[in-house]
Amino acid sequence: MSDKKVIFSGVQPSGDLTLGNYLGAIKNWVKLQDEYECYYCVVNLHSITVPQEPKDLRRRTLEVIALYMAAGIDPEKSTIFIQSHVPQHVELSWVLNTMTYLGELNRMTQFKDKIQKNEKNLNAGLFTYPVLMAADILLYQTDLVPVGDDQKQHLELARDLAPRFNNRYSETFKIPEPMISKVGARIMDLQDPTVKMSKSAENENGYILLKDDPDTIRRKIKRSVTDSLNRVNYSDEQPGIKNLLTIYSKITGEKIEAIEAKYKDKGYKEFKADTAEVIIEGLRPIREKYLQYMNDKKYLEKVYKDGADKAEKTARKTLRKVYKKTGFIPR
Repeated sequence: MSDKKVIFSGVQPSGDLTLGNYLGAIKNWVKLQDEYECYYCVVNLHSITVPQEPKDLRRRTLEVIALYMAAGIDPEKSTIFIQSHVPQHVELSWVLNTMTYLGELNRMTQFKDKIQKNEKNLNAGLFTYPVLMAADILLYQTDLVPVGDDQKQHLELARDLAPRFNNRYSETFKIPEPMISKVGARIMDLQDPTVKMSKSAENENGYILLKDDPDTIRRKIKRSVTDSLNRVNYSDEQPGIKNLLTIYSKITGEKIEAIEAKYKDKGYKEFKADTAEVIIEGLRPIREKYLQYMNDKKYLEKVYKDGADKAEKTARKTLRKVYKKTGFIPR
């Protein structure tokens, strides 16, 4: 039994992966795998709350696994698996559903946002999505969850449900803590820096895909929204420049202050051109490895099958306790 603290996180395969997915989440996970017991999941059950084309969902699920490894997540150190391969996620979700209050789910801001965007897709899965997310986390006795600010509310539900179950039935779940990156937890849209970078944005110039070629990256950064101050400054009054500085810092590892100083007397044109090159060079090794993995389906299959076997051992242990305490007779 490992003495390491447990980390759980996942990415939905519901769209092509962006620079935001990589810098906001996956890049940070790589550093954690030596110090923690890490479970990195492809959360494909969550993705079908919005209608998906089956062949695209299959392709993107493999793409997420390939990207995890291309970014540096090592299947020998971390458990990489597909959510639907571990049925205990859904089984625990049902038990937790019976302990979740409607008022708690009604307050979820992401649910409100999603139904405003698409009222026709008002399905029960969208509503109970946070309960499945809580099950994902609690199943592995997770200590820490790397989250962006926008996901904190969903983690709060897991933090409420764990003690609620423990108080009703006896000590069963650990209460997970959020792990929030100080810089770049959220990479913003290049055309509207008030919203998070997302593949679902209407304007394709708002996001950079990990498989964009260098010319496309240069074009998108050149067109990114800035302001009329012409001063490279990390400030809420300059959200476009603040976002580009965050991206530059996250990729190079340089401190924001050092980048600001470097461009103190230079204009946006030069700063944007340099930022584009930083992104191209930062993504180059990842893109190359990613393409290698995507061309080796046999290896990808081995990784996700081994990962599911390992994840299920832990998940089964937790669910067995939950079922016993709930009063279900073991098979």
